[in-house]
Amino acid sequence: MDSNLQSSSEWTAKSVRDAFIEYFQKNGHTFVASAPVVPHSDPTLLFTNAGMNQFKSIFLGTVDPNSDFANLKSAVNTQKVIT
Repeated sequence: MDSNLQSSSEWTAKSVRDAFIEYFQKNGHTFVASAPVVPHSDPTLLFTNAGMNQFKSIFLGTVDPNSDFANLKSAVNTQKVIT
């Protein structure tokens, strides 16, 4: 991230997102892209209403051991929202 931006009062939504992701990646978190607003594989949700929805199988203990999420220990992402 541009060091001039950090001292500037010109923080945009993108610069805040980028700084957030960069901080956590530097501290060992794996970046996981935003889930689609309309979930493709979860019939219990009409739309993605929280950033944790894509991690639901981890929380419920039903994650496929062959998936990328099976070995995920810490993650960072930002979630698209409907406003």
